[in-house]
Amino acid sequence: MSDLLSGPVEVVGAGLIGTSIALACRRAGVDVVLTDTSAEHVLTATALGAGRAKVPADVPSLVVVAVPPDHLGAAIAAALDASLEAGGEDTVVTDVGSVKAAPLAALSGHPAVARYVGSHPMAGSERSGPLAASADLFSGRPWAICRHDRAAANAVRRVAALVEACGAVAVMLTPDEHDRAVARTSHVPHLMSSLVAGTLAGAAPEHLALTGQGVRDVTRVAGGDPALYSQIISGNSQAVAGLLREVRDRLDLALEAVSAGDRGGLESLLAHGLAGTRAIPGKHGGPVQVVAAVNVAVPDHPGELARLFADVGESGVNIEDVRIDHDPGRAVGLVELDVAEAKAEGLMSALESKGWVTHR
Repeated sequence: MSDLLSGPVEVVGAGLIGTSIALACRRAGVDVVLTDTSAEHVLTATALGAGRAKVPADVPSLVVVAVPPDHLGAAIAAALDASLEAGGEDTVVTDVGSVKAAPLAALSGHPAVARYVGSHPMAGSERSGPLAASADLFSGRPWAICRHDRAAANAVRRVAALVEACGAVAVMLTPDEHDRAVARTSHVPHLMSSLVAGTLAGAAPEHLALTGQGVRDVTRVAGGDPALYSQIISGNSQAVAGLLREVRDRLDLALEAVSAGDRGGLESLLAHGLAGTRAIPGKHGGPVQVVAAVNVAVPDHPGELARLFADVGESGVNIEDVRIDHDPGRAVGLVELDVAEAKAEGLMSALESKGWVTHR
């Protein structure tokens, strides 16, 4: 455990993210105290082993504010005020909200703003509440630390110690850089996912029967809480609006190309999208590896996935990614295994020798 976290860490907000941070800190040997407007959330989180309820004698070394976006500014200011009242002149406050410039602007006149450093773990789930929490939620995931001009160096180091305790990988950004980055990698993709998912609402059942893994992939994040994500996106409105204008321009080009039967224009747009997929970092932050998809038909009953992965393990081929498509009209699922291009044929041969049905 880092000496920077030798005092208790207070987590304000015992939801999915807050409780996951608390569980990760407890695993690292850090003393954790919990506060939440919901006494039930605190009871649940403590029962999970995420820490203990805060008492007046507790003077935290670090306060982690994990509340909804609309309440971030007020909650961060309250944490700074409370630390002064409790004699915690060395207490550092961070938050884990999805937007960083707006909370900082709300604190611009606060006398203790130097002890605040915003941060944002790039991890989460469509589920919510403490029961969805996991100590492993942040393992290996990027966690932005957003140092501002008035931030004390020791405050930055203490937030970095939190990131390390949670097993995440620190990424240093300014608040404005962070907000532009998450608009591009999170907020606009969430909106696009929701717009596509909205075309499915009220669709004829016989149309939905054709649903495959592609539409599930595109619409997965649309399953998040609309009230929460409207707060997140509204809090980053300037960056999101700029990117939406770019998307609108490309959508207009797509509409023109489709309407005119312009296959060249359509191919150009699709190629631009392909280039975007190849710009996404690969495993461990490295370059994207060229992979091939090996599809395997898997009977839909217990033990079959375990048998498949055991047979893949025996083949010596490393799986880069895996997806499962459940066909509503068949008693089998289709498991798509992404492997290095050069290994695909060998994996297919190895699996077919074990009786699996495969195809590319």
